[in-house]
Amino acid sequence: MNKDTRLSDVLHVLLHLGHAREPITSEVLARSMGTNPAVFRRTMAGLREAGHVSSGKGHGGGWMLARPLSAITLLDVYTALGRPTLFAIGSRPAQPDCKVHKSVNAALAGTLAQAEALFVQRFGEVTLDSLMPGTRSGPPAPCESN
Repeated sequence: MNKDTRLSDVLHVLLHLGHAREPITSEVLARSMGTNPAVFRRTMAGLREAGHVSSGKGHGGGWMLARPLSAITLLDVYTALGRPTLFAIGSRPAQPDCKVHKSVNAALAGTLAQAEALFVQRFGEVTLDSLMPGTRSGPPAPCESN
């Protein structure tokens, strides 16, 4: 099963943007995500709509943070990405006459809801500035994906 890496990819980009003094192009940032600029722009659209980043077109254009990293939480980013599915676990369709189905589905739904609530709570407590690696040698250059 393929894993959805958008959250990790976008967090990587946002931390690089946290060091940027001028806009960084979609081409450069897309390479760091291992994708193409069109996919990158689609992925970042929700973050722009939420006011976390801004983008400019043309010469001198590119992406910049619209808010400081200290004002953006993991939950903000997760939400701006459309709240990707957390768990691949699902329930079988309910059969109204089967008490076992009802019991299993209720247990799964309740447990998954508790896990998601904890996830959302913790993500709301973590700001992106706390993820920034400490470096004395200056800001890191955007990474290129292999």
